[in-house]
Amino acid sequence: MSLKSKTAIVTGGLSGMGLAIARRLASDGTSVFVGARRAADTAYVAEKLGTRSAGITAAELDVQLPDSVDNFVADVVSKQGGVDILVNAAGVYDEAAIIDHPNDVWDDQIDINLSGTFRMIRAVMPYMTSAGWGRIINLASMAAHTGMANNAAYCASKAGLLGLGRSVSLEGAEHGVTCVSISPTWVETEMLRKFIDADVASTGQSLEEVRAEYAKSNPQNQLVQPEEVAELAAYLASDAARALTMSDFEVNAGSPW
Repeated sequence: MSLKSKTAIVTGGLSGMGLAIARRLASDGTSVFVGARRAADTAYVAEKLGTRSAGITAAELDVQLPDSVDNFVADVVSKQGGVDILVNAAGVYDEAAIIDHPNDVWDDQIDINLSGTFRMIRAVMPYMTSAGWGRIINLASMAAHTGMANNAAYCASKAGLLGLGRSVSLEGAEHGVTCVSISPTWVETEMLRKFIDADVASTGQSLEEVRAEYAKSNPQNQLVQPEEVAELAAYLASDAARALTMSDFEVNAGSPW
């Protein structure tokens, strides 16, 4: 299942699941280019990558801006000659009820989570189809399958990824390009830790108690770790996953929410 000599782009690759996937791909010899809005901050990049930066190059990328997307991809292609793997992990989360729902909360989540993914796919598809090989992996969510009160924008953006992926998989099929998505339940990332910290502050419970409440949301009574998602992503990016396309893989720890 070697990914040696492959070139990968990972959006949102300086935190959470994106960073875990970038590191996992790099460990197999893949040249990984991570894109993030804060990647121009060299101190921030050094802090995030730490000592495990071999094989990973970080550059500024804003998936909301078509020019930023196109320039990022063009730069990778100029260095590597093409793009073999695209992992769309850039995403945001915010809550709001439908009544009086702020326009900016809706617009940001749809534009980053869904439209940003579309822009990245549009930019890499010509290179993948020309090469006759490509792997596109979109980070969706169990929220793509199950609605949540006060989360209309997030649920809609993640559900949209499933429809987008189906269309991309059909257009890429005859060219050796696959497109799949991964839908995790709660994963212990920086984003989840912010929610836990907020609950600690609002409830007076300890960190361990709040974390345990999140863990109890699934029958395994454990939070999913980013590295577990990264292992699945590495398989889906490999030659062995040639026939896996148009599918969504739920990492739900036994709970469909």
